[in-house]
Order: sequence, then C-alpha cells, then structure tokens
Amino acid sequence: MLDEEGRELSYPTFLEIFRREFPEKCFVIDEFQRLPQDFFDFLHQMGIKGRLIAITSALSFSKKMLDSSSPLLGLFSILSLGLIDERDILLGLSKELKGKELVEAAVYLREPWLIPRFEGKTVEFLSSLLYEQRGAIKALIGEIFTEEERELSLVYQGILEAVAMGKRVSTEISSHLYSLGLLPKDNPGVIQRYLDVLVETNLLEKIPVYGSKKFVYKHVSPLLDLHFYLEGKYSYTETEVPEQFVLQVVQQKLPLHVEEFFFSLFSKLFGLRKMIIEEPPLDIALFEFKRLKVVGEVKWGKVEKEELLKIAERLRKFDAERYIVIPEGGIELEGVKVLDVRGILEILKSALTRPTF
Repeated sequence: MLDEEGRELSYPTFLEIFRREFPEKCFVIDEFQRLPQDFFDFLHQMGIKGRLIAITSALSFSKKMLDSSSPLLGLFSILSLGLIDERDILLGLSKELKGKELVEAAVYLREPWLIPRFEGKTVEFLSSLLYEQRGAIKALIGEIFTEEERELSLVYQGILEAVAMGKRVSTEISSHLYSLGLLPKDNPGVIQRYLDVLVETNLLEKIPVYGSKKFVYKHVSPLLDLHFYLEGKYSYTETEVPEQFVLQVVQQKLPLHVEEFFFSLFSKLFGLRKMIIEEPPLDIALFEFKRLKVVGEVKWGKVEKEELLKIAERLRKFDAERYIVIPEGGIELEGVKVLDVRGILEILKSALTRPTF
C-alpha cells in the first residue's frame, strides 16, 4: 500500500491511518481484494460512511461483494469500467489522425492503457505490442481469476478463445470446450453461467439474433479478441511464434473489428438496439423494440462503384434507413446514404446525441 506521497505502508500502518482519517478523507484502494477479512468486517461495522473507492480486477471478488453472506453487501455501488466510448475516441484522435488511419487507431485505442504507447501505423503497432507484451497481457488477464478458481479459469479462457476463433453461439462454444476436455459433456446449458459472468464483467457482449432465441457472443475488446485468437490458434504466449504470424492475424481481424466498431457507434448515435440478422447477413442492424430501423454495411478498403451499387441494391430490400460506411469519398446512391470518415466526424461534432442524418 502507498500513501499520498507514494511511500509504501504496512497493513497495520494503513489501518491506523484509515481509522484516524476516515471518513473525513476520501480513500482509494487498488486491488481491494488483497486486504484481509478483518478489514471487511471493520467496514461492515462502520456502515455507510464517507467516501471509499475500492478497485478490484478479481472476478470472484466482485461477485462475492454481491453475495448475501458478504460483510460488504450494500456498502458499495458497483461500477464496471468499460472501454472508451466510440464517439469520444474518434473526436479525441481526430486532432492528430485523419481518415482511414483515424478509425483503425480508434478501434483499438479504446483501451486507455494503449494510448500513451501508440506510435506509427496501427497494424504495425499492434503486431509489435502483442508480440513483445504477450506475457504481460496474459498476466493482466490472469489477475481476473483468483488462485482458487484455477479450474474455472481454464473454462473461461476456453470460452474466450472459442469466441475469438469464430465460435460465437453457445452450441459452438460448448462443442469446442468439450473437444478440449474442459467440459464433461457437450451441453450448452452447462456453460451458460460462465457466459453470463463474462458478459456481466464486460469481457463479452451478448447480442440477440433476430427471429430466433439464439444469441451471438463477441469480445468487447478487439485487443483481447486478437490475444485470445493468437493464444487459441498458436499458443503464442507459451511457444515462439514468428512476429509475421501476429501481423497476419491483425491484418485478418482488422476489417471485422472496424465493422463491430461502427455497429456499436451507430447504435449509440441512434439510441437503438443491436441485433444480428443472419439472412441475408448485415454488418449493422438496429431495432426499436421489434421494428427494424437502421441497416448498414461497412466496406473497409478499396471499393469499386459496381460493388457499392450491389450493396445498395441489397439494402433497399429492407424497410429501414440504409447506410454504407467507407473510408473516404463515395457516390450518391438512391435510397442509401454513403458515409465516409469525414462525414461521420461532422455528425459527431454537430451533435453527440441522436442525430438526424
């Protein structure tokens, strides 16, 4: 533990200071789960007083705080910190980056800890980071699970790897874990509680599939999607993998991550619910209750006029507002709006609430 001047404190010294100065002063305690049980009992006896900010990365501890037997139950308001909002990161980075490179950097720099490290081009930066820091990234993720959850952590890791490798519904994920020997039987119901925990902790996103009872699971963080794909395919934290392999994975995954970035961005701009339309497949499908309101496609890379015309023809089959997102330029299309990065930035700058496109 550190005091206000950065000096390390023993637990008895910390407890003495805490007893003396709380609740007059606000305390911020990182890795809160490492404190002994008697401190939690002490807080329970004190009740709700003052301002105490407890930070924890341990999945099990955050769950225990909500358990009916926890001495901390009711003392804290639980706040889960996610990634930077797509709108904020685009506007913030637009002062330094432009066009295609702006969006590609924004997709990954939603992870705040990457921002001070970022330099050069996004693909090369990510490839080097994942290659050089693969052990550190694994260690950071490992802190989510406590020692007594070792077996459970293998199941969680198996799920995260399966999702990264494209197995995005519970039946596919269950079959993958069973093939690895992580489940006693191939039963999607067995893993549902694990999936729910990963969604609750903002590691996975759960999106309903239109016209069915299925859900699609996706990584919230594109950086972790890359990490778990590399881990599942190459075991890259355990074996020596050429950096070129990492570069190829980043290049392969980038268009998908850009699509998911705009899917979430449009959802926030319109204030509409994301859903998956499987047939015909769409990059963007937004609903108001059960009514389809917005559809769209993202074409990230060089795109010819003929291809845009074909996409527009497919989108016109839907009774909804229709958009095509491209890096730059564009053409006028009947019944479909083509937006490039510059156009999206103009929308963001004019209004951060639901716009009228």
